[in-house]
Amino acid sequence: MLMFITDSNMKKYTYFLSLMLLFSCAPEDDVQNSDAAADLSVLTNTDLDAILGIFYQNKGEVVTFDKDLIFEAYVVSSDEAGNFYKELVVQDQKKDPKAGVNIKLDMNSYYQFYNFGRKIYVNLKGLSLGDANGVPTLGVVQGKQIANIPQSRVAVHITRDAEVATITPKSIKAADFNDRLKNLYVKLDDVQFNKMLVGPHKVFTYASEDNDQYDGERLVESCTGDFPFILSTSTYSDFSSLKLPAGMGSLQGILTRDYYDKFYTIYLNSPADVKFTGNSRCDPKEFTCGLAAATGNKILFEDDFTGQKNNKPVDGKGWKNIVQEGSRPWEAYTATGANASLGRSARMRPAGSGDSRSISWLITPRINFDTNSGEVLSFKTSTSFANGSFLDVLISTDWDGLEENLLKADWQILSAAYIAQNNDFFGDWMSSGQVDLSCATGKGYVAFRYTGSDLPYYNGVYELDEIMVSAE
Repeated sequence: MLMFITDSNMKKYTYFLSLMLLFSCAPEDDVQNSDAAADLSVLTNTDLDAILGIFYQNKGEVVTFDKDLIFEAYVVSSDEAGNFYKELVVQDQKKDPKAGVNIKLDMNSYYQFYNFGRKIYVNLKGLSLGDANGVPTLGVVQGKQIANIPQSRVAVHITRDAEVATITPKSIKAADFNDRLKNLYVKLDDVQFNKMLVGPHKVFTYASEDNDQYDGERLVESCTGDFPFILSTSTYSDFSSLKLPAGMGSLQGILTRDYYDKFYTIYLNSPADVKFTGNSRCDPKEFTCGLAAATGNKILFEDDFTGQKNNKPVDGKGWKNIVQEGSRPWEAYTATGANASLGRSARMRPAGSGDSRSISWLITPRINFDTNSGEVLSFKTSTSFANGSFLDVLISTDWDGLEENLLKADWQILSAAYIAQNNDFFGDWMSSGQVDLSCATGKGYVAFRYTGSDLPYYNGVYELDEIMVSAE
């Protein structure tokens, strides 16, 4: 239940305001008065989790507080390295937090006063809570927007305690990303930057590439089968031109949303929060013979899904349609308009399934690479907004064709094949190119493996068509 400061304790409240003014003028290391902090704690009459309950109950609509409500919190952001600008992120506890909020304030170098781990008290009277780019945010209301608290008013609303706590990051997985984790200081283990970002021919920076306008967005992958996610870095940060580390390990930062509220992302306080060691990585095995000049005259396998039934699992023609996790197989579909299918196509879409994870395989019949030569694979893909889902095309020459042995086989990524990306236009069908398979030996299978979820952002759609394997 929310409580309000009454006239009977206004004397304490006046003392509280005096302390705020005193603390706001003192350098960081001068705040040593633990007795004052104890007095402040008596006046705490709500908590951040309850405040966010109001936010979600009102579905992000702006709420202005006209009564005295005070909550305590811990600072988990820092603008010292320039990756946060006039945004102070706080959470309710130093360990196992339940709630966090972004506080907009017109104040530069706030880390000198509200440093990482600093316990603070926030007086909500006169502040407004609303949605800013998909994130619960406190500030002052301007129209329907949440704006910065003027610097002259910051000390009225935010007071430092003497305590500077050790913040324990909340260990999560990308599959756990949800709205209640926004603005929390989190940690993800066993991750690495996508190999295309770390060489060997080019190592990307955090945020100083030619196409980085406001933020550098870098794909981070899991070594444990978790979903990939985006790490965002401001182009104005002090470490924007620093090269990405090539190894693997853990990283920690603030879970939030991108500027356009399209996806979850992590912001670092500093590059020291990326704790990758050495050059050890967990990249999947690759198989490549490069690209061929043209397809062969002999067709070993082809399918355009014309004979399939719409909204039914793809079957026949030797296909193996295997659901590894979740409940959705590859299905046939037909669509017109801006997102048209190629006649009838195959599609994987987990939306509405309720599945926390969806992994589905569509595998060709077995191909004999010893009795043929000059084998070439070609296909087309479209995303219809891939979001955080992804599609791999793989090859195995040691799978026995039995579903129970699927994960025991050696599956290798066909790295020469192009697969439609989330930033490709959703209505376009992208060619794989002529993927040379002539260096394969024995008998093998080509597989299309979708990974996604019914969770928001990860419930993207992939479409597949015009698959052909040819030989000379």
